Amino acid sequence: MSEPPHRRRAHARGSDLERYAGLFAARTQVMRSSAMRDLMAVTARPEVISLAGGLPDTSTFPPQTFAAQMTRIAQESAAEALQYGPTEGFGETVDCIVEVMGAEGMLPDPEDVIVTTGGQQAIDLLCKTLVDPGDAVICEAPTYPGAIPVFCSYEADTIQVECDAEGMRIDELETVLERLDGEGRRPKFVYSVPTFQNPAGVTMSLQRRQRLVEIARSRELLVVEDNPYGLLRFEGEPLPPLYQLDGGDFVIYIGTFSKILSPGIRLGWAVAPPPVMDKIVLGKQAADLCTSTLTQYFVREYFRDGNWREYVESLSEIYRRRRDAMVGALGDYFPPQATWTEPGGGLFVWATLPPFIDTGDLLAKALREDVAFVPGQAAYVDGRGANSMRLNFSAGNEDEIREGIRRIGKVIAEQVELYGALTGERPAESDPRSQPTQADSTVIPFRKAEGA
Repeated sequence: MSEPPHRRRAHARGSDLERYAGLFAARTQVMRSSAMRDLMAVTARPEVISLAGGLPDTSTFPPQTFAAQMTRIAQESAAEALQYGPTEGFGETVDCIVEVMGAEGMLPDPEDVIVTTGGQQAIDLLCKTLVDPGDAVICEAPTYPGAIPVFCSYEADTIQVECDAEGMRIDELETVLERLDGEGRRPKFVYSVPTFQNPAGVTMSLQRRQRLVEIARSRELLVVEDNPYGLLRFEGEPLPPLYQLDGGDFVIYIGTFSKILSPGIRLGWAVAPPPVMDKIVLGKQAADLCTSTLTQYFVREYFRDGNWREYVESLSEIYRRRRDAMVGALGDYFPPQATWTEPGGGLFVWATLPPFIDTGDLLAKALREDVAFVPGQAAYVDGRGANSMRLNFSAGNEDEIREGIRRIGKVIAEQVELYGALTGERPAESDPRSQPTQADSTVIPFRKAEGA
């Protein structure tokens, strides 16, 4: 009798793995796992309070609306919704995308838009289109933890530029570009999440946005603007997206319906200049032929009702209350040596702990208390961020958030007490409003985001 499949898989992961080793592509040696995906199995347990994944609260979507839209699709468009679609996406879906971008002041040419299977696929397609092994890619430090595995998979030389309370430091970016010039290297693109950044929650100032676009134009340098959170604003006046400032010549734009509608529909998009878009389309044809027709029809039906802005505004109000609950809990339960950001929108707070605490180790202890977060190292390519963490406030209610922060604070307090017992030292308290220094450049200071 043959072994059951799970026994065979376990055996293959052991000593028998060598039979496959010679078949793997070289790129698998540099692939990195997604910190959020690794935690999904653990955080799915009902007893775990997860402050880890960037999960929007899908329970807020009215089930009667969902049922009505799916019923209309079934009654009026079932055959078409179950069929293949064009690689670039349906024109009606693109119209919805243009409407969403228009809400932030952008006017893309529909011919420059491709519908993707989530914003994550858009990042992957851009790397497939632009990046050869060893090519330089520049991004923020910290950066979106989901982008790092993509950059690694395409064997990019990922160079990270520090962030502070006003986003990416453009002066440091210019220093990096000058160094690359001296080495005869041209970066393929600069990747940025300029508004309510993931993971830090900070927003790039208007002055820096303008300077980044100026640099892109003068150098003919591509900038990839990833903007999942721009409409999830709690306070302050919106700033123009990089795409709006540039007009689409050198800024490639990535958007998604995951945060303003639902991540389960796996629908995102990219906007790129025609020569780049032509190559992206070829890459998508090879990847999955087309984005789900059914979910594109769902978006069409949802936008037909014309209430999407009201839904996003209701989400923003819910998330604002949850952000306030998290920031308040951090002040109550985290040690005085800790600092954190207070975002004006989005889904995340970035907290930095005393340097003797490793949040990777801390996560293991926190999981025993049934609470989870994303360790800061997941947002870097070089081991930095070991004493930082990303905290999500969108997925749980206010009581769950406060309890989750209390549990993390308890574990941190134990680490601080142990450090004092072993060293005889009392860690110095930090001024949460102090600016980061070169010696501690992973710290992003506590500052209420003003949107400028």
